[in-house]
Amino acid sequence: MNLAAFDFDLPENLIALRPADPQDSARLLVVHGDGRLEDAAVRDLPRYLSAGDVLVFNDTRVLPAALKGIRPGRGETGTDVACDVNLVERIDSNTWRALARPGKRLKPGDTIRFADGFHALLTQRIDGGEIELSFSLSGAALEQALDAHGAMPLPPYIARRRPADARDRDTYQTSFAGEDAASVAAPTAGLHFTPRLLSELDAAGLRRETVRLHVGLGTFKPLEAAQLEANRLHAEWRRLTPETAGRLNAARAAGHRCVPVGTTAMRTLESCTTPAGTLVPATGPTDIFLKPGDAVRTTDALVTNFHLPASSLFMLVCALMGTDVMQAAYAHAIASDYRFYSYGDACLLLP
Repeated sequence: MNLAAFDFDLPENLIALRPADPQDSARLLVVHGDGRLEDAAVRDLPRYLSAGDVLVFNDTRVLPAALKGIRPGRGETGTDVACDVNLVERIDSNTWRALARPGKRLKPGDTIRFADGFHALLTQRIDGGEIELSFSLSGAALEQALDAHGAMPLPPYIARRRPADARDRDTYQTSFAGEDAASVAAPTAGLHFTPRLLSELDAAGLRRETVRLHVGLGTFKPLEAAQLEANRLHAEWRRLTPETAGRLNAARAAGHRCVPVGTTAMRTLESCTTPAGTLVPATGPTDIFLKPGDAVRTTDALVTNFHLPASSLFMLVCALMGTDVMQAAYAHAIASDYRFYSYGDACLLLP
């Protein structure tokens, strides 16, 4: 697999630093399987879908996982070190994997203090530059502390240009997020779906279901040769319940389309699909990696944002639509000043 086939040049000014206001006013590029392109708006979705089609949302909740802390000086003459910590993956009720800066100034046994009564012990270093932190709080108490002292974990292409602020608490969280806060990145296609848009979709006879996939920072990491060779990505926890699987199977059997909202919802469904195209319930990790040539069995259409060049997510949309079609669609989007990435505009892909 040649990654160069999935590359493209994106002007930096097209990387959205804030969402559209209101968020359901974003643009929508409709991409048909034969290559036809239509410029529309997200609120035009009911025009392109039919009553009985099922939109499948990822209802994971984003944790305010970006923390600022202090590593106290070692010994009597040591100096305190300011640290930036980004949580990556929850291990148990008080243990997380994380990224930290300055990593070279931290070692196992160090304590990082975030606030009075809220600190973490660095227990080990992990391959890939990550560390493991054991927090002084656990469960709901830890979530409350993170909510009080953390910031939204904006993607690197936004965070390097502006800090997260109070507005991101609302705009980087879907309106339908559940209670389990364990994601460190948002399922960003869902950010367009305001209560107003959801009501309009309901009025058009479209149905809604939810799955859950806790999104990790691996979403933003460049693809590595080992991942291509192994045909596997970073693992993320996902859940498809028996009830949801049954309703989706029945809808598709009746001729209606299954339309994931976002690549995380699509990866959840495709990881729970038999070779015959039947959805089966599952709970646990998935490292599914969809790319051109792989079978896409239960995704009949997809709502998604615009993705990074040479990324696993751009390869996923090429698996659904074809690489030539998606390269042409992205070239049109760039020429037409569509806004890209997490806070950007959307695509509706209709194979």
